[in-house]
Amino acid sequence: MDLTDSQTAVTVVAGLAILAGLAGVVVPGLPALPLCWGGVLLWAVFGGAGLGGWAVFAAATVVAGGGAVIKYAWPGRNLKRTGVPTSTLLAGGVLGVIGFFVVPVVGLVLGFVAGVWAAERLRLGSNQLAWPSTVQALKAAGLSMLVEFAAGLVIAALWVAGLLMT
Repeated sequence: MDLTDSQTAVTVVAGLAILAGLAGVVVPGLPALPLCWGGVLLWAVFGGAGLGGWAVFAAATVVAGGGAVIKYAWPGRNLKRTGVPTSTLLAGGVLGVIGFFVVPVVGLVLGFVAGVWAAERLRLGSNQLAWPSTVQALKAAGLSMLVEFAAGLVIAALWVAGLLMT
């Protein structure tokens, strides 16, 4: 592999963007699917893959779009079914962002859990009633991350298949 070749350099940068996107599922602040999608776009435009590269990019676009929709729709539907309101999730999100800056590494998760629990405690008036809603919100957040990671892996697999075929 000659890194002075521009197509090789573009391929390496695209691969790094896809890896950063996969890491972005668990690292706050990194947009996971947009990074994966952008890596494939970079490769399709500048990587010299031709029509095959554009076909891979089209498939990656479908996967990224579907993953983005499913990431919110599926967990959201589960939360609506269990009766957790959107305001509770907003409270969890706000405290999660605050926690991210207050307690490095784990503050986002701790803040989210504390925010959801506090909002449900205020809404329902009981610890016994607040905790099941908190567990449901955590399951929904985990499902959302799983969907996003799966979509990112499919995009990465499409890109690798495109590399091997073009």
